[in-house]
Amino acid sequence: MTAETLSPSQTDDLRRIAGLMVPASEEFKVPGADDPKIFADIEKSIGRDMADIRKAMAALAGISKLDDAAAMARAETFRSAGGPLVAAVERCVLQCYYRDDRVVISLGLEARPPFPKGHVLEQGDWSLLDPVRKRAKMWRDA
Repeated sequence: MTAETLSPSQTDDLRRIAGLMVPASEEFKVPGADDPKIFADIEKSIGRDMADIRKAMAALAGISKLDDAAAMARAETFRSAGGPLVAAVERCVLQCYYRDDRVVISLGLEARPPFPKGHVLEQGDWSLLDPVRKRAKMWRDA
């Protein structure tokens, strides 16, 4: 285990949490967050949240070995406590889940990057930026 990776048991626990957070749905024909492709993205994308994810997995150690009811109860207890550890787990799992092409398509969106086609935005009231434009310079020249 390096500073950038989770131990095998932490990985198993995170995979179980991801699957409990977003289970697969036959109705909507989408995979769960524990799907191999999505979970690989989760592992690769932890980045700056690694310390908090490790702490969260320490708090949830062994959850991958529990039956469904016990695992769900333990996950709910963890989630109800709130705080930065819960936020880190939710952020890591959900950002990767909702960028998976299968999930994007199930939402009725086109699975593509925003550019070069771009997305059309409604024009707003540009005068709302006038106070910002009138603000004094807040930086120094290089």
